[in-house]
Amino acid sequence: MNAPPGLMTEERRMIKETAREFAINEILPVANELDPVEGDIPAELMQKMADLGFFGIIIPEQYGGLGLGAFEYCLVTQELSRAWMSAATLIRHGNWLMGTETLTEAKRRDLLGRAAKGEYLSALAMSEPQTGSDISNIRTRARRDGDDWLITGNKYWCTFADGADCIIVIARTEPEIDAAHPHRGLTALMVDKPRGGFLDGLKGTPIPKIGYFGWKTWELAFDNVRVPGDAILGEEGRAFYLMAESLEVGRAHTAARAIGLARGALEDSIAYAQVREQFGRPISHFQAIRFKIATMATEVEAAEALLHHVCTEIDSGRRCDSEAAMVKYFAAEMAERVTSEAIQIHGGAGYTKHHQVERHWRDARLTKIFEGTSEIQQRIISDNLLGRLRD
Repeated sequence: MNAPPGLMTEERRMIKETAREFAINEILPVANELDPVEGDIPAELMQKMADLGFFGIIIPEQYGGLGLGAFEYCLVTQELSRAWMSAATLIRHGNWLMGTETLTEAKRRDLLGRAAKGEYLSALAMSEPQTGSDISNIRTRARRDGDDWLITGNKYWCTFADGADCIIVIARTEPEIDAAHPHRGLTALMVDKPRGGFLDGLKGTPIPKIGYFGWKTWELAFDNVRVPGDAILGEEGRAFYLMAESLEVGRAHTAARAIGLARGALEDSIAYAQVREQFGRPISHFQAIRFKIATMATEVEAAEALLHHVCTEIDSGRRCDSEAAMVKYFAAEMAERVTSEAIQIHGGAGYTKHHQVERHWRDARLTKIFEGTSEIQQRIISDNLLGRLRD
């Protein structure tokens, strides 16, 4: 699609409106029912998302996707997050291109074609019990056994591991860690598995989260899990660089999720303030509430404008690692503030599960942690502005 850079074209407005209508009519009722009881996203909802093409937004048309860009991907993400961040996150498990260019054309066509239809969804197993942002510290290993690989080690924070058709495991394939270059020797391996379960040698334990419901997040134990020798994404030993290449879109996607949450909290606060009465009039008549809402709205709009700029840079093929870190950082911090203010506007009612703002608040808090903490984003930005510090 050759849309003018940065502009909300008519086609983009239609995409945004379609995603919003779906979010409000289809996702929100399910979220309101299942999130309070920590229920899983139902297969029926996933199929409806697949029917709209949400799992193939950035997958090229020749492989069965919509062939759109980061701009459209984030538009849809933002609208879905307004209803339920978990559903918005789910679409990234189909919209993956990372490392597939090294596959044979037949395998690439098969995998991306199924992914675009929601029939081949992935989960990422990168973090470990002692490894978060510093992926050079990964200890999970994969060793050759004939033509196959055997994976052994423990992974943490693997969301959707049970529901996925494939777990992408980042493992160390070099026998020794290069102390001078510990990020080298990491390989991305595709572990195919049955949807809804695991396979021989792989055990999972759900992590007791305080939010991000709709699916489970797992601690995984790999005990000589066997995968084919050609189950590699990208190049052997270069998974660190592979992950780095996908960070800009990943950070924009997370910013879109944060903005969607904040937008939902803002809209709910406006509606609540107009019907909740105190001292004989709606609380929307009180300046304290009006100024809160004005500030919330300004912050949401500012984050959205920055996101549109970053997505335009990504789609134009220009490097924007600083800007992507900025929008992820700014949007996540903004979302926590806005959703917290939404609870304040709702008063005691906001601290109950009767209103959506508590869900938005819990999920917004996570956006400051996953996909690179706010502190990691600040380091990236400052390193680019001031130069990287040497130990």
